[in-house]
Amino acid sequence: MTNVSTPGASARLYSQTPFDERGNFHYEGDLYRTGDNLATLATRIEAHLRTKFPDTRFAIKTEKFARGRKIIAEILDTPADLAERDAQNAFFVAVRDQMERFGSTRSNLLQDFHTCSFYCEARIGQAYWAALACRRGAKNPVEAKISLAAFKKQVRAGDRLKLVDAPARHRSLGMTRVITQVRSGDLILEGRTYLSFPRAAAFACDGKLLRISIGSEYEPDAHLLYEWQRRQGA
Repeated sequence: MTNVSTPGASARLYSQTPFDERGNFHYEGDLYRTGDNLATLATRIEAHLRTKFPDTRFAIKTEKFARGRKIIAEILDTPADLAERDAQNAFFVAVRDQMERFGSTRSNLLQDFHTCSFYCEARIGQAYWAALACRRGAKNPVEAKISLAAFKKQVRAGDRLKLVDAPARHRSLGMTRVITQVRSGDLILEGRTYLSFPRAAAFACDGKLLRISIGSEYEPDAHLLYEWQRRQGA
């Protein structure tokens, strides 16, 4: 097994590491390894987060841009209630601290200098709010008899969707629209509107009703409830 620890690396976590009196900041994580490409780094971090947060589900995403590279840990579900901002921030710091153990950072805010092996971010995914709403007792529950993948195969142009419930003041509440096109990522509805497919965890369909969670920290149980009216002969 390869020893991934770095000699001389900081025993402190990233959030515990102070600036010195001249504004310098230097952090090198104990799991930092030079030469890792982005895919390798993301795989190592994903495995580590599963170990450190066994009750939490993450989706790890990567980005490359002109100034460097970034790894994003999207929180899909966790037992913690993250509706309050303080709880969110504390959890974000805990997750980023574990991600930063794989990196190296040098900066000086007084000189506007910053360099790092990668940028990292922890954020809450849409699926988390759906899971939180279920734990709290969601309105308009729909039995998940048809998966999102199966729904994509069964829905057809010519079917209709009637919006029977939605957050207050939704402009399309009560309206029925014909599906004009089925694409891989969304449905095109008449009137130049579209309905994006959510993650599977935010979707439920019993064959007649379909529920799409669109919750946020302000309204975790926000959702769209549609009646699926299949075209005759389908």
